[in-house]
Amino acid sequence: MRLVSEKPDVRVPRLVGLMAVDAAETAHVQGLSLQAPDRPDLRNAVVDHVVRQYPQPGAQVPRESTVYVWFDFGEGEGGGGIREPRVPRPPPGGLRRELAEPGEPPARRAVLSLP
Repeated sequence: MRLVSEKPDVRVPRLVGLMAVDAAETAHVQGLSLQAPDRPDLRNAVVDHVVRQYPQPGAQVPRESTVYVWFDFGEGEGGGGIREPRVPRPPPGGLRRELAEPGEPPARRAVLSLP
């Protein structure tokens, strides 16, 4: 006779990149609870984005397990910051002349390359 577990395993969804409210809903749908060590009151982190999670996405855990999420990088881990496009950009297309390496004599002929 085979026993069927009352709490079947579920796969942990990918929560990184989601806002707190969406991460909580996604975890709840899977039968998981969400906890944030860096935000004691998770309800106040509604629009913050998840940057790390444990267990990793795809891991199998028992239903009603806790998934830990972080909304901030820890000390020394740094984020890349905001990388918006810088303007003005160089005009598209056309040929650009390659410059000689510092300390090399200038070339007699121009070396052209495409961007």
